Amino acid sequence: MSQNKEDIKNKIIYRSCYRGTKEMDQLMTSFVKSIINSLNHEELIKLDKFVNYDDEILKSLKKKESNINIEPDILFILKKFQKF
Repeated sequence: MSQNKEDIKNKIIYRSCYRGTKEMDQLMTSFVKSIINSLNHEELIKLDKFVNYDDEILKSLKKKESNINIEPDILFILKKFQKF
């Protein structure tokens, strides 16, 4: 399981670094690196879903300007992201 966990971590870190805009690359990379080592396998899977949201959605979620329905199982990551 630890190898699988490391694979997921690497995938998440890679995705957070290559978003499309420099601003979002920096924000998501910093956010992911700040929490990734404290998450268990299940939470990493949820973080993987979160980092794959579109940049515009993430920006509006960060600013708390969005009415987008977020999957309930990743709300804890959204809260961490908004506090970050």
